[in-house]
Amino acid sequence: MRVVTAGIAASVLVAVVVGARYFHRTPANRAAPPARVDEPAPLAAGISWGLARDRAARISDLRYAVALRIPGDKAAPIEGQITATFALSDAAAPVAFDFDQPASHVHGVTAGGHPIAARLDHGHLVIPAAALAAGANRIEIGFVAGDEPLHRSGDFLYSLFVPARASHALPCFDQPDLKARWQLSLRVPHDWVAVANGQELARSQGAEGDEVRFAETEPLPTYLFAFVAGRFQIETAERNGRTFRMFHRETDAAKLARNRDAIFDLQAHALGWLEDYTQIPYPFGKFDIVLIPAFQFGGMEHAGAIDYNADSVLLDDTAPQTRRLGRAELIAHETAHMWFGDLVTMRWFDDVWMKEVFANFMAAKIVNPSFPEVDHDLRFVVQHYPSAYGVDRTAGTNPIRQALANLNEAGSLYGRIIYDKAPIVMRQLEALVGADPLRAGLRRYLAGHRFGNASWPELIDIVREVDRASPRPSGVDLAAWSHAWVETRGRPTITTELDASSGQLDRLGFVQSGGGDAMIWPQRLRVAIGLPDGTRTLDVTLAGARTEVAAAAGLAKPRWVLPVAGGIGYGDFVLDAGTTDALLGGLRDVGDAATRAAALIALWDAMLDRRVAPRRLLATLIAELPREPDELVVAMMLDDVRGVFWRFLAPAARVEVAPALEALLRGGLDRAASPSRKAAWFDALRGVATTAATLDWLERVWRREVAIAGLPLAEADETNLALELAVRDRPGGDAILAAQEARITNPDRRARLAFLRPALSPDAAVRDAFFVSLKDVANRRHESWVLEAMRWLNHPLRAASSQRYVVEALSLVRELQRTGDIFFPKAWSDVALSGYQSREVAAAVNRFIDQLPPDYPERLRWIVVSAADPLVRAAAIVE
Repeated sequence: MRVVTAGIAASVLVAVVVGARYFHRTPANRAAPPARVDEPAPLAAGISWGLARDRAARISDLRYAVALRIPGDKAAPIEGQITATFALSDAAAPVAFDFDQPASHVHGVTAGGHPIAARLDHGHLVIPAAALAAGANRIEIGFVAGDEPLHRSGDFLYSLFVPARASHALPCFDQPDLKARWQLSLRVPHDWVAVANGQELARSQGAEGDEVRFAETEPLPTYLFAFVAGRFQIETAERNGRTFRMFHRETDAAKLARNRDAIFDLQAHALGWLEDYTQIPYPFGKFDIVLIPAFQFGGMEHAGAIDYNADSVLLDDTAPQTRRLGRAELIAHETAHMWFGDLVTMRWFDDVWMKEVFANFMAAKIVNPSFPEVDHDLRFVVQHYPSAYGVDRTAGTNPIRQALANLNEAGSLYGRIIYDKAPIVMRQLEALVGADPLRAGLRRYLAGHRFGNASWPELIDIVREVDRASPRPSGVDLAAWSHAWVETRGRPTITTELDASSGQLDRLGFVQSGGGDAMIWPQRLRVAIGLPDGTRTLDVTLAGARTEVAAAAGLAKPRWVLPVAGGIGYGDFVLDAGTTDALLGGLRDVGDAATRAAALIALWDAMLDRRVAPRRLLATLIAELPREPDELVVAMMLDDVRGVFWRFLAPAARVEVAPALEALLRGGLDRAASPSRKAAWFDALRGVATTAATLDWLERVWRREVAIAGLPLAEADETNLALELAVRDRPGGDAILAAQEARITNPDRRARLAFLRPALSPDAAVRDAFFVSLKDVANRRHESWVLEAMRWLNHPLRAASSQRYVVEALSLVRELQRTGDIFFPKAWSDVALSGYQSREVAAAVNRFIDQLPPDYPERLRWIVVSAADPLVRAAAIVE
């Protein structure tokens, strides 16, 4: 974030006048919600805890009226005016709006209708106390909007203000607990449409464009205020008496027709389910959705106008079951936010995880009726555990709930711990207190804080009260449980101990360790025991460092013991040697699909910890894939195959296994009974192909000389195939990309491929120049394209020439936090390191981490460390 200072005198003046009111959070109290400190501090960049607390205490009844003039030329400035009205309880000190732009972007300020001199100080527009009054105030500000959070393409624009980027575009109080009612007016080109949180009231023509006016919203925080304008088509549908509108830019009529009703049906089902669960009608009136090409998130929960990544919801007819499930979960997730995040918003971004966990938690419940054929316990395991462990096993992991001193660091709170570990933890909470008491607590929480703000301690207090009053209270110390699972970094290591030396199971126990200070993670496990005559399942509660399973004593000598049955437990499960050997010998009789998936995850952990060799795990996957009946488990195995092949096998070993592996995948493709299953096998084959015979066949498929029986290839399939052929330096690879670009008729998708092509050039100098170009923020505006390009630049087949990018790429992470959206720094770090396995690169990355300056933000350090973890492990394993 850029620091703006309007001269030394202005900064000193503001510090003197408001210093007694604005405080900063000190390192000593970072681990807990901060209290005010005694020493005053001047305004600083970002929105500090002290500034936010002071404003929340003084300001109420807040309203904004925003008028923006959006030109068709994306290089032309967007000019605007904002009128803020609010009640002020104490007018003895200035009030600081947040506006992180230079003084030239401010075109006049009035207070109560009178022009005033307001000054910028570190990204804050300070209204002097003399211009304020106790009670009602009206401040009008003319400004030029900052472009950073207004994502402008040639013929459309969308705002994205999460977590605290509204103040980069317009002057406001950019904190979640100053919710306001918003009125918006947009001046747009005549052939553009517009959509925003509020209902469209009127559209009128003018010489400089059309003015579109929107109704005032319900109270919303700044990060949820949103608008989209541009050349979009609009689809309308009615479901259950409610009208839905879908704004899109899709030019493939068949693709649109194929997906239209499914999207509306899923949206309507999610709304109805949530209204029933919460007993609160949908609170924001109209319901629009906007499908945005190259949107950097899967979706964004703007009240009344949800944004979705177009490719995430407009699926090809060959999309596998995992993608159809993913679409349903995405729609349910964003819809759940209308209650969890939009209706009731966290007080401060240290609790941003709350809205995300409930959105994911509810999404898992909502999709069940839409997919009755799916094993939803399995889906939960596949969806959340591998990605949560991918961060939680590393030294760069973070607690679910983190202290936050300034909102300019809020973006780094987001990640897999919030999105994947937190739902697992919430499922534990529901299992502890019961589904009905938890639902009752959530209903009380939502009703009690309707259109307001609340924190995690407030919610857990409500759940505790409901639990104690229920007919069968859990007796769980929820404060201790929360400390372990919500406020502590990492995961437990749970080691199986058994004694069957007498020929029967004499003793079975589990030892819990990790976290330091005798840290205990209380949880319930389902333990499956493979006996000669079948499987016995026991429920076990881990409440201490050591747990003995008395019910297991006297059973026959087990073939294996799995403490992860049903995918219930969470941790690094160190299995006994006999169980590990049994699993590697075959998973057929282990149990249900969720248990098989959890067993695969445990084996992956064992490989990363060097208890299982990659070649042995790969051999197991190759043997099990043809006989695995469940499509989701097959997809998981195929992902593991790709991961082992590229990351944990040395190049020479890849050459050895490639013929047999490709033959297995060709066979799976031929045998698969449905297009979605065939697509999964084809994706895996395309992703690992290295032999000349397979690459020749794939090129003939791309040229449409060979058809795959039962698998019609969509445009996206052919584009991905062209990219895979190009990175393998096939003769004429660049010509293949050029031909594929010519095949694409949709301008947004054609622009994407044009952006990617330099990253796949056979000329290293072209690739080098492209990487250098990404150092310019102007070339990083389409973040999803940038990440895809970085993945190709750093592909394992290009590792020898591209490893020189690694340290430079990591050096940009701090800037990416300031200039990019919330997931960008971690995703960039991951793809920058994704193609490497050598000790040389691992050592360079470790040196970079060791040499980070003392003032390097802790959360960014965690991001780099967690991104480096797979590389460091791979280097050790491969060598």
